[in-house]
Amino acid sequence: MPVKVSVIVPVYNPGAYIEECVSSLLRQSLPPDAYEVIFVDDGSTDDTPGRLDELAAEHPRVTVLHQENSGWSGKPRNVGIEASRGEYVMFVDNDDHLGDEALERMYDYAVANDADVVVGKMAGQGRGVPVELFRHNHPRATVESAPLIDSLTPHKMFRRAFLDRIGLRFPEGRRRLEDHVFVTEAYLRAENVSVLSDYVCYYHVRREDASNAGFQRFDPVGYFKNLREALDVVERYTEPGPLRDRLFRRWLRVEMVERMRGKRLLALPGDYRKELFREIHSVVVERFGPGVAAGLPPTQQVVAALIAADRLGEVEEFAEWEAGIVLKAVPEELQWADGALRVSFAAEYHAGGAPLTFSSAGGGDPLSTPPKDVAEAIARVGADTLSRFGTAAADLLLRRRSSAAQYFQPVQFTRETVPTEDPGRFRLVLRATATVDPATAAAGAALTGGLWDAVVRARLGGWTKECRLAPARGAERPTAIAVVTAGHVALPYWTARHNSLAVDVDRASRSLGLGRLTPERVSVVDGRLTVPVPLHVPADTPVLLRLTAKGRTLPVPGTLSPGPDGPGALLTADLPVPSMGGTTWRVALAPVPDAREPRVLALPFALHSGALGVQARRRPRPGPLRRLVRKARALFGSARR
Repeated sequence: MPVKVSVIVPVYNPGAYIEECVSSLLRQSLPPDAYEVIFVDDGSTDDTPGRLDELAAEHPRVTVLHQENSGWSGKPRNVGIEASRGEYVMFVDNDDHLGDEALERMYDYAVANDADVVVGKMAGQGRGVPVELFRHNHPRATVESAPLIDSLTPHKMFRRAFLDRIGLRFPEGRRRLEDHVFVTEAYLRAENVSVLSDYVCYYHVRREDASNAGFQRFDPVGYFKNLREALDVVERYTEPGPLRDRLFRRWLRVEMVERMRGKRLLALPGDYRKELFREIHSVVVERFGPGVAAGLPPTQQVVAALIAADRLGEVEEFAEWEAGIVLKAVPEELQWADGALRVSFAAEYHAGGAPLTFSSAGGGDPLSTPPKDVAEAIARVGADTLSRFGTAAADLLLRRRSSAAQYFQPVQFTRETVPTEDPGRFRLVLRATATVDPATAAAGAALTGGLWDAVVRARLGGWTKECRLAPARGAERPTAIAVVTAGHVALPYWTARHNSLAVDVDRASRSLGLGRLTPERVSVVDGRLTVPVPLHVPADTPVLLRLTAKGRTLPVPGTLSPGPDGPGALLTADLPVPSMGGTTWRVALAPVPDAREPRVLALPFALHSGALGVQARRRPRPGPLRRLVRKARALFGSARR
């Protein structure tokens, strides 16, 4: 079979961190003979070379190339390209890993859309990744139609023939931002770029020792010299005008302005801060016309203007003000409707423990007329934020706790301007209702087992911030029961540590509330069991009851139906009365009987079959050993939340 994809992994002293990378590459859903893995060892001095040689001897699809240390990842990637046999090449760092279906999905997507470049959805484990780019799929994307420029890491799939045709390779040697130069040119010269957003293809991982290359302090002179080379690529392949300004804005925003803001700036030592500012100022005045900063949000415009004016002291003062601004989101309602959870909340920015307020006074253009001082800068930000409130937006994402995979949920929101006691000043509140359907919440697929945290993301003025969805201290929090849908049981709950909203999928047992059922609520008439249960179902849902007594087990098909009076369901089942004899049966419920490993949940009542028919009774108390086991399980479960 022809090789579809060549995975190229530059390697340098990863130690044990390479193991998850290796495992994910060997787990790929592509047939083993449809892809190859090329590890290029860049002069590692740990045990990695021997480990990789053993791996290659065991797996025919693995190749290991050894070379002297080149100082950075550019040369190893180029060596891998030359050795590759695949129609497409995929670059993976040695401390990151892939989703199990990443290569198959990305390759099929590339072929379906005749793409020269495929950008797969990323999840950041301890490090930032683009968010807006992966809001939805972009089968045919360009730097004009999608925020491609937000993603300049090399962790993408490239058509090998495309790289050869345009002669594109990574800059080599001890340098930074070689991926910016490579990826930017690929974007600008590709016939088509496809963005795959409905499956997490790449997991970008921050090592526990924080020794990833991207987290190391850099030499500002060398760094911004390399950054200028990426700007050179943009100038080479674009004309002066709005598109070039928009592309340049990415580097101004991410590599310069954001380094000069809030806590990130204040955490830097003074001498290094000055050196960094000096190099950033040089690039800004050398390379960026007024159209570049003009498209930034208000706060970023102010910082850019102060940088251009060479006013580090005021940049630092402004950073101190910004460092105290946080997003808070307060839940207002949780309610099930047709199998989907409606999550209503209010979000706004706070400073000093109180809502941030804004005034229309003090407006102006911070680019053409830099603020005379920080007080004026703050006033301008407030006025501009108030005037642009019509562009503010709120989102709710579900983020899987174990992997950081995250998905936008459908949301509707309104913008509310709230007057304060201070005349002329206003609070800016975003009120939103998100619809979380566990059957489709993962980009059209069902939420899989695990814990999913609700994350609110708000864009207002010059800030895009995230926070947990949590009630104010001492405030009552809305609650919702679990749902059975799409072959899963999903329970919204409030975490013990942060009191924030999360969704438990296929893990919860006692917290489902089934233990609160009483025999008085159970009805058995002519062998038909009927009992209301605290579970929501969007439609009639088949379940299974398990009756056990004296070593015997009777499986009994049942149905959960939407309850007539409230969000709960009605459990019904036709009991096998003749087979039940004159004994007492413990009752358990399998809400998803067709699952690969069905979960069986004990119900707190028993069924006694006797001369008077079948009657519900209190379930016999378990013995001391069983109680001890249950207590241990409960403690273990709560500790993991």
